[in-house]
Amino acid sequence: MKSASQIREAFLSGEVSCSERVDKFLQTIEENSALNAFLAVYEQEAKATAAELDKRRDNGESLGELAGLVIALKDNICVEGMRTSCGSRILDNFVSPYDATVVRRIREADGIIIGKTNQDEFAMGSSTENSAFDPAKNPLDPSLVPGGSSGGSAVAVAAGMADMALGSDTGGSIRQPASFCGVVGLKPSYGRVSRYGLVAYASSLDQIGPFANSVTDSALLLKVIAGEDPQDATCSEISVPDYQSVLEADPGKLRIGVPAEFYADGLDAEIRDGLKQVQQDLSSAGAEIVDITLPLTDKAIAAYYIIATAEASSNLSRYDGVRYGHRAEEAVGLQEMYEKSRSEGFGMEVKRRIMLGTYVLSSGYYDAYYRKAQQVRRLIRDEYLNAFADVDVLLTPVTPTTAFKLGEKVSDPLEMYLQDIYTVTANLAGISAISVPANVTPGKMPWGIQLLANAFQEEQLFQAAGLIEQLQTA
Repeated sequence: MKSASQIREAFLSGEVSCSERVDKFLQTIEENSALNAFLAVYEQEAKATAAELDKRRDNGESLGELAGLVIALKDNICVEGMRTSCGSRILDNFVSPYDATVVRRIREADGIIIGKTNQDEFAMGSSTENSAFDPAKNPLDPSLVPGGSSGGSAVAVAAGMADMALGSDTGGSIRQPASFCGVVGLKPSYGRVSRYGLVAYASSLDQIGPFANSVTDSALLLKVIAGEDPQDATCSEISVPDYQSVLEADPGKLRIGVPAEFYADGLDAEIRDGLKQVQQDLSSAGAEIVDITLPLTDKAIAAYYIIATAEASSNLSRYDGVRYGHRAEEAVGLQEMYEKSRSEGFGMEVKRRIMLGTYVLSSGYYDAYYRKAQQVRRLIRDEYLNAFADVDVLLTPVTPTTAFKLGEKVSDPLEMYLQDIYTVTANLAGISAISVPANVTPGKMPWGIQLLANAFQEEQLFQAAGLIEQLQTA
């Protein structure tokens, strides 16, 4: 499979046209419609952009870093003039009046946006089964979930419906579907990528990141979308490195930490054995494997779901049927309009999380739950800072198991929430993390190797991920 850079070079040399590539992707999307990866396909817009790029190339004009490449977007990222539903009925008729910063940067780099992908409603879920528009399905086995909440984006890349895609990661929503679908998924450091135009779930945890077929491709897309943004006060001013050049450099002798808490009971034996082999391969390649402990790991799920639902309760209060979104047709008075609009528009999982978040923020419970969770969050972050003082990156599983059956965990929310057990700490600590596909036996479902690096140390993350990728494909 050609890398994004090779595809771009093929386009610039005239070996292939953008129009041909877009037509091929549109055909693939149509042929795989049963996977329900897309909520909207921008056929006419993508064709028009492709034709314009072909014309500019033929005229000898300079073209951006994404010229010739086709990109899908999770449907919680705003595109001007297009519906942004967040997988929810409450925003079924909402048309965005502006582009998200990441969308503007993709356009400026001459990327072609082909459509919006399916997701769990308001990014709340681990399987894409909470979408109001039916679940997406795993392209390797449609009886299985693709993961979530960015499941549609993972499916789009894994099934060849786009070169790359963007998702959002609040507690693992890029890495977990990447693991289930066998692609690369990156959660950048908090503040590395602007959240302007990303519809909020939990503002202190959300981060936009790429899905790709290789570490190199994810590095390219991150380079394009990252960087300071005056429209997002939480976006960092730290300069953006050339991540692809970093991948080409010698990583030296990496010190890779292996936290014992991530290998405890509950981890599938196949994944455990596979990760042990990865450690051996890394050691043979010159890396130093260091056993470490992160004692607060078992507190992460509780802290995460308290903080995330509290922020969701606040963020989703704006959907009241007054200004935009769904409004109940038969309601008498303002109070009833609020109640009916939100009851009709929100799905069961979103309602569950709003209620939990409202409870932990309520008088008498704020200190016992929300404040305590924030204190635990700070301690978790301190644990990671101490760990990264001794090692370059951490090596862990992404998920306890491979993809599970559609409907298997829908009736047990706690079992579904535990799918995030290995991923939420990166969001709580604001650090960077990536899922790289493991080398699995043909016929078996994929699983991901997770690497974590300190905040704004994506260079080290890419170097370690690139090394693992080479070892997995050797």
